Amino acid sequence: MKALFLVAIVGHLLCGVCDCLLIYLPSGRFRFEDMGDNHKLSAAFKGLPLRNPLLSMLLGCLAMCLFTFGYLALCDWMSAYSATCAALMRVSCVVVATFGMAHHVFCGVPEWLYVRLGRTQEALDIINEFFKKTSITMVVCYLGFLVFGVTLFVAVVTGLTPLPRWACVFNILPLMLALFPLRVGGAGNWAGAIMFAGLYFLL
Repeated sequence: MKALFLVAIVGHLLCGVCDCLLIYLPSGRFRFEDMGDNHKLSAAFKGLPLRNPLLSMLLGCLAMCLFTFGYLALCDWMSAYSATCAALMRVSCVVVATFGMAHHVFCGVPEWLYVRLGRTQEALDIINEFFKKTSITMVVCYLGFLVFGVTLFVAVVTGLTPLPRWACVFNILPLMLALFPLRVGGAGNWAGAIMFAGLYFLL
């Protein structure tokens, strides 16, 4: 199990780097609010190599495969203490692995298209339409993380597991909530890496 936790840490760190390839651009930072202003978005994407979004998509898929092993190992560990919690965590894990991988690819495709099509207003209209029509993958992915995080949190806080109650902080959900206000690129993945690192030493 601990070996799989190490694999999950590597996966989350790699996925975080892939997120940063999409967020931190040579001429600025990608911001969702700029998707309504082609002048700002074009300036931010100026000089972006097409290989960056491609690397993010391809390596991101590998990264998600890696960290899924850690989540499944955590589900197996939970099954010894609560079959219900373990089942909820397994279902949410599958949801994150499938919809999350699609979401990661669907985040890279618009950037590649936008740059490839010359960063024009027409290109912006195309990627906005694409993002809106595929955003369900993002919603379902984060819903999966929510179910997983809440289930693990409740199991630890209520004493269902042998972990001390304070160990509930080593959970992707509260760690994500703590990092999101900082607007750090790849916050969810840094949170996942911290969670598995903490559980590695606690279990």
